[in-house]
Amino acid sequence: MHAPTDSHWVAVKCILRYLKGTTSHDFHITRGTSFAFHGFTDADWAESIDDRRSMGGYLVFFGQTPISWKSGKQRTTIPSSTEAEYKALANGIAEVIWLQYLLTDLQVPSVSAPTIWCNNLGATYLSANPIFHAHTKHVEVDYHFIRDWVTKKKIQIRFIPSRDQFADVFTKPLFAASFTVFRFKLRVDPPPST
Repeated sequence: MHAPTDSHWVAVKCILRYLKGTTSHDFHITRGTSFAFHGFTDADWAESIDDRRSMGGYLVFFGQTPISWKSGKQRTTIPSSTEAEYKALANGIAEVIWLQYLLTDLQVPSVSAPTIWCNNLGATYLSANPIFHAHTKHVEVDYHFIRDWVTKKKIQIRFIPSRDQFADVFTKPLFAASFTVFRFKLRVDPPPST
């Protein structure tokens, strides 16, 4: 915002056209019987051409309904895709933990350990395997709380292929067909045809 260029203005106009074209889309909240959280985390490693920072994001479901999501640039430039994904994983887990505490305060029981889906095998392995620690000493200590939660079996980290990674919609440009499929799966549907 401090030095906008013509390409920034073109991007803003594209966003505004998209928003104008989707004003009639609905977000569906489903009543369900499950009180389980599950989430998706993703990062787009070093894709910013301006500063090479990664875009990270997460999406948290309560039962079948998405209830929390975030997308944003990571604070520092990251040297590897695994570390970028690990930081996105830490942000997603922190959100799930906060939501669990909120539900506990509201006296809603937690039925099982939440599952977080990550499409990076390195980050998935790093969350459970302390042997990798020697290769990641530069990773900020506060992100290693992931391993503590996994060890205590309070959260599960699972691998998911990129084609099924809901959080991709928050971290990178997608082909129109993929974007439409994810939008449908996220329960953001256009109005019925008349």
